[in-house]
Amino acid sequence: MSDTTSETTITDQTLDRGAILLLANKGQPVTLTGCEVEEVDLSDFILNGWVFDQCLFKKTKFTSAKLEQARFTSCKGAHADFTSTILIEAKFTGCDFNNALFRGATLTQAEFRRCKLTGANFNDARTLDIVFEECRLNDARLRGIAFNKQTLKQLDMHNAELQRCDFRDVVFEDCSLRDASLTDARFEGADLRGSDIGGVRLEDARRFKGATISKSQASELLSELGLHVR
Repeated sequence: MSDTTSETTITDQTLDRGAILLLANKGQPVTLTGCEVEEVDLSDFILNGWVFDQCLFKKTKFTSAKLEQARFTSCKGAHADFTSTILIEAKFTGCDFNNALFRGATLTQAEFRRCKLTGANFNDARTLDIVFEECRLNDARLRGIAFNKQTLKQLDMHNAELQRCDFRDVVFEDCSLRDASLTDARFEGADLRGSDIGGVRLEDARRFKGATISKSQASELLSELGLHVR
C-alpha cells in the first residue's frame, strides 16, 4: 500500500466492508488494483473519483452508493448491484458486468466501452448522454433509454428489451437488433443499414417508419411476412 496526501493505492488484496469504509472515510479518491471485493455490501458508501483496475466485484452491492467520475477498467462483477447508485460521468472500460443491476441508477454522461453487459438491467435508470460502444448488451433490459442522434458502434442488442427507446436520427454501425423487443421504440431518421434486424415481428417493423434500411434488409423484413422479393 502506498499512501500520499493526494492518493491511496491498494494492490492485490481481498477487501471487506470494514476495509473499504476505512478508506472511504479519508474522503479522498482511492485506486484499487487487482483487488477482490466480492459479495461485499457497499451500500450508501461515498466513493467518488475512485479507480478500480482489474478488480473482482461478483455480487457486490453498491446500492445507493456515490461513484461520480469513478473508473472501472478490466473489472469483473457478475450480478453486481448498482441499484440507485450515482454514477455520473463514470467510465467502464473492458469490464464484464453480466447480469448486473443498474435499475434506478443515475448514469448521466456515463460511458461503457468494450464491456460485456449481457442480461444487465438498466430499467428506470437516468441515462442522459449515456454512451455504449463495442458492448455486448444481448438480453439486457434497456427500456426507455434515449440514444437519439448518436452513432452506435458494435452494440450487440440481440434479444434485448428496447421498449420505448429513442433511436431517432441514430446511425447504426455493425450492431444487432435481432429478436429485440421494440414496442414503442422510435426510429425516425435512423440509418439501420449497419444493423442486423433479423427476427423483427410485423408489429415492430412498423417502428421503422421514417428510417433508412438496405434492400437486403427490406427483403428480410418482407420474408418475415411470408413474401419473397424476386
